[in-house]
Amino acid sequence: MARADHYVRGDVRAFLDMLEQLGRPGVEELPVEEGREGMRTLGMLAEAEPRDLPVVRDLACPGPGGDIPLRFYDTRESREPGPCVMFIHGGGFVIGDLGVYHALCTEICHLLDLPVVSVDYRLAPEHPFPAAPDDCEAAARWIASSPAELGREFTGLVITGDSAGGNLTIVTTNQLGANPADVPVIVQAPIYPVADDPSQYSSFFDFSDGFLLTGAAMAWFTAQYAADPADKRNMPMIGDCSGTPPTVLCTAGLDPLRDSGRNYAAHLIGLGIDVTYLEFAGNIHGFTTLRKAIPSGQDDLESFVAAIKLMLTRRTS
Repeated sequence: MARADHYVRGDVRAFLDMLEQLGRPGVEELPVEEGREGMRTLGMLAEAEPRDLPVVRDLACPGPGGDIPLRFYDTRESREPGPCVMFIHGGGFVIGDLGVYHALCTEICHLLDLPVVSVDYRLAPEHPFPAAPDDCEAAARWIASSPAELGREFTGLVITGDSAGGNLTIVTTNQLGANPADVPVIVQAPIYPVADDPSQYSSFFDFSDGFLLTGAAMAWFTAQYAADPADKRNMPMIGDCSGTPPTVLCTAGLDPLRDSGRNYAAHLIGLGIDVTYLEFAGNIHGFTTLRKAIPSGQDDLESFVAAIKLMLTRRTS
């Protein structure tokens, strides 16, 4: 469907036009490593500069397949006990890494004034499902234990992440709800997540071509991930969501995944969960890591983080 049929912000339109002129191949047309490098290159061109923080440190935690690389951020050299943010990156379970999401993690850390731990879970196709949810659950349990390596005492987790990382946010939150860690998940905050089958919704067809994330790319990611469609750690709405903690969820108006996020938010509201739902009209999937190319996405990100801050205030007051 033509972009003229939908409201598209001016900076979003300029970015999409630039990509069209570049004629870059889709990730599904490239070898896996070239697709990963392409995401890194796009980030260098289109993402905002990272914040300078006093604490940025690479470390690792034990995982089911070996050590899981992590990156630890904090606005303070030391702090009183409080929440910790766990960030899970996107990229279709196939691409994406700590570096691509470095600037975003510094921004979330800065805006929330909370420590952030970014998780570099194993990627498909080398490590298909359930490697990613296994790693994220292991990392969450490790962080919740207030390990000496972080030098902080945590009272709860805020789990967030975008796209595939939004899916893993929900999955990890559900796993820790069913089998609690040392501290609870006090807020989950998925960013344009996959919560159920996106192909059953109109947004999948309306925006599957010409809006950065394509239907062809999603099909390729799904094939690489090789998950069981009936497994609740793949499509978390299959499972019991009644114990979900307070949730902040955002979608983009021009995203093929938009309606999956909408439906998940409505499902939680129907269960009586405290939910803040934000939909950013005229914006596209991936905007949180495209803030130099799409400056209006910075305001959207700030609104999303402000909603997390408000939810935390309500949760802990």
